[in-house]
Parts: sequence; C-alpha cells; structure tokens
Amino acid sequence: MKHDKILIVDFGSQVTQLIARRVREEGVYSEIVPYQKAEEAFAAMRPKGVILSGGPASVLEPGAPLPPRSLYDAGVPILGICYGEQAMAHQLGGEVEAGHHREFGRAEVQVTDECQLLDGIWTVGEKYPVWMSHGDRVTKVPAGFRAVGTSPNAPISIIADETRHFYGTQFHLEVMHTPHGALLLRNFVRKVAGCQGDWTMRTFKEEAIDKLRAQIGDGKVICGLSGGVDSAVAAVLLHEAIGNQLTCVFVDHGLLRRGEAKRVITMFRGHYNIPLVHVQAREQFLQALDGVTDPESKRKIIGKAFVELFEEEAKKIGGAEFLAQGTLYPDVIESVSATGGPSVTIKSHHNVGGLPERMNMKLVEPLRELFKDEVRALGRELGLPDVFVGRHPFPGPGLAIRCPGEITAEKLEILRYADEIYIEEIRRAGLYDDIWQAFAVLLPVKTVGVMGDGRTYDYVVALRAVTSTDGMTADFYPFDMKFLGHAATRIINEVKGVNRVVYDVTSKPPGTIEWE
Repeated sequence: MKHDKILIVDFGSQVTQLIARRVREEGVYSEIVPYQKAEEAFAAMRPKGVILSGGPASVLEPGAPLPPRSLYDAGVPILGICYGEQAMAHQLGGEVEAGHHREFGRAEVQVTDECQLLDGIWTVGEKYPVWMSHGDRVTKVPAGFRAVGTSPNAPISIIADETRHFYGTQFHLEVMHTPHGALLLRNFVRKVAGCQGDWTMRTFKEEAIDKLRAQIGDGKVICGLSGGVDSAVAAVLLHEAIGNQLTCVFVDHGLLRRGEAKRVITMFRGHYNIPLVHVQAREQFLQALDGVTDPESKRKIIGKAFVELFEEEAKKIGGAEFLAQGTLYPDVIESVSATGGPSVTIKSHHNVGGLPERMNMKLVEPLRELFKDEVRALGRELGLPDVFVGRHPFPGPGLAIRCPGEITAEKLEILRYADEIYIEEIRRAGLYDDIWQAFAVLLPVKTVGVMGDGRTYDYVVALRAVTSTDGMTADFYPFDMKFLGHAATRIINEVKGVNRVVYDVTSKPPGTIEWE
C-alpha cells in the first residue's frame, strides 16, 4: 500500500477501534497493533504518525505496558490518548501521580495555550466538553513539553511538544462524548502528520484486486457465503479479480432467516452469474447442535461443521487451493488481546489466523482490513444493490445464538416467523435505515397466558433494536409504544407457540458484546 498510514499502538482500551475508525474517516489508512508488536509493525508500515491508545493499567505499576523507546526516536509525530499520554510523560521524564483523582465521564477542559493540535478548533481561554476515563494523571510535563489545557480533576489535560510534534490528551478524543474529538484527530492526522487523505474505497478496490490476483495466481478459490453482507462483498470482489477461478459455496444450515437461501441464490446466480454450489445441510447442523445449550459451544460446533463442508466441496471442485471468507478488521483485532494473547472470545466462528492443517488450503480474507461500514461502502463501489448492502448484520452462527438454550426445528421456525414480522413492521414504519441492527430472540422460557377463552403455555419472544455508528457501542432504539404494541400483537396473533413479547432496552457500552 502506497498511501500514508497511521500506526495505533494498543494498550487495552475498550475504544481503541474507534481511534482507527476516526482516522479512516479522514481518508487515512490506520492499523492497530498490541504494544509488544509496535516496533515490528512500525518498521513494516513506515507510518507518518503514531497514536498511543488508552488502557486500564497504571504506568507506575511494575511491568506496566509501555511503547518501545524507538518510537520516540523515529522522527514521526506521536499522539498519546489517556494512558498513552501518561506513558509518554512517564517515559520522557515527566511525572505521573497514582490514582487519587479517578474520573469517569463528562468533564470540561479549558485551553490555556495554543498548539497545532488545537489549531482552528479550540480557542485559548474557552472551555470545552470532553470524556474522561482515568485513574492516574500527569502532574509534571517532560522537558520540551508545555501544558496547553487543564481541567479541575486533571490540571494537565493537554500537553504539547511542538518541536518533536508530540501531543497528549488526558481525555478520549475518539468517542462521540467529546464533541470536537474527531476534528482534533483530523488536525493530528492531516496537519501535524501531513497525511494526504487519499485512502478511499475506490482505491482500496483497485489495490485489493491487484493483491488478490498476485496472491492467487492461477489457483482455484472457494468462498463460503453465509447470506450476510460481508461474505457477499468478499465474493463479488474476488469475482472481479479472478473470474471463474472462484466458486461460491452457500451452506443452507437451517439457521438462516426466512427466505434467505432463495435471496442469496437469486442474486448470485441471476444477477452476477457467479458459479455457486448450494449445499443442503440442515439435518447435519441440527444433529450436531442437538442438546447443546452453551452459546460458545454452538459457535464452535457450527464453525467446525462449516470447515468440514468446505473441505468436502473443495475435493469435489478439484484442485481448490484457497478458501475465502468475509473476515473483517474487528474480527482480527478481537482475536488477539492487547497483551498479545487470546482475548475474550467474540468471533470464534471465524478462522482468524489460519485453517486446520489437514485442509491443505490457504486462507483468503480480502476484507480483513475493513470495518463494517467500509465493507458496505465497498459493496456499493462493486455495484451491489443498496437493499442488500444496507441490510442489518446477521451473525455467522445465524439463529443458533438467537435461540438461547436447546435448538429444535420447531423453535427455529417460531423464531423465523416472529423475526420476519418484526422486520416487516420496521420496514413498513420507515425505520429500517435508522436502526443499525434489529432482530427477534426466542427466549428459553414459557409463560402461562390466556388467549381468547383458553389458557396457553407458550414461548416468550424478545425484540431488540439498536442504533450505532460503529457496531461496538450501541443504544436501544426508542420505539413508541404504538409501534411496539402493533408488532407484539401481530407476533402473538400470527405465530403459533408465542404468547408474550418483550422489548429489550439494554444499551451496549464500550467494550461489551451483544447479548445475542
């Protein structure tokens, strides 16, 4: 890649991904690496700037995670955010005080002096809202630095060394709760680091096609289609790159939404004329999941079954050397924690990092550098219809994790029907594009109810809808009661086996995963 790049060094912050997203919104490519791999990544990337993320540790603790000293001697601008500011101050001769003034939430910062990071955005003497999340605080700036911002609980809230182009903020620039944070990051990326901002989906597409052709050569590729946006975009991108060397494999595992198989087959065979193998495997998956209740076990069973099926199809095709899948950048990040080891498992159905050796196939992941919204932009660039590209995310394990507890064919059919009604009502109300993700869940409980003149003992359906800009933080969508009442009435009246509907108003704060 010939574009300007920003390296983000991760110290375990819950919102490090947001830094990468904000940088990319400026048309500048960025990558996140654990702090232990920062030196190696810097040499490979040759970035025009470095951002040090926040994190939960204290720089005063023995063995605290710190950036390699070589970064400070590399001659590129550096921005430290929260823990990143403290690490910079600590390593370069300043002082950091242990956590006697913990601060989490909204605060105000007053600008006390000018610097390039704040240029044109914040004015000396004015106060601005920010989002704090820290225990320790900087109490003395290193030689060459100036304090240019202050707040009641963190007297040194912004530091600047204009000679070396080093900056630090005690608050989080990347979160929406700091209203001007994205503009300050723009200043660092564009003005301080001098990045051109020429990384677009069009250039990504062109470069990805060249890269895929070089990687695959004359080899054959099978691509697993799940019915979701990610695998579809990966397939169309691959087809542009290698044409009929690609065969898509769509596995109907019985855990799809209503009508999903027909939609996928129609689009790929009818509109794109991409070679497609439709594998009917409902019985195989349901048997493998029989009696399994743990959601993580479900994911692993489904992932294993997928690999086995792709292995079989590769043999039938003959000579397939590559398996392609729609791995995204969050999948890659979440597979390794900030300490370099396994993190809390989130995407265990993805084969991030490689395939079983027995498959004797190489993994192709053409989207592994992209976030979800970037995949959608790429899909539009590739000509995929908006009605498909704009669909709500659907997990690889499908309805298996939206049906907590034991899975049966009967329960899946109840869930499919309820989900279809829910999404249909959202579309009728003109709300679909305002919501990032909406789905129904069949809870593993039954309740007693009265319908008409009879008593029932049926399932409870939970409805979930969230708004989000990044897929990592989310808030519930504020439906009015008229909508919820109408949707619930339809589900109860039309779906046999359901006698109660509830709406989930759980938010998804930074660093958590959805209860699906």
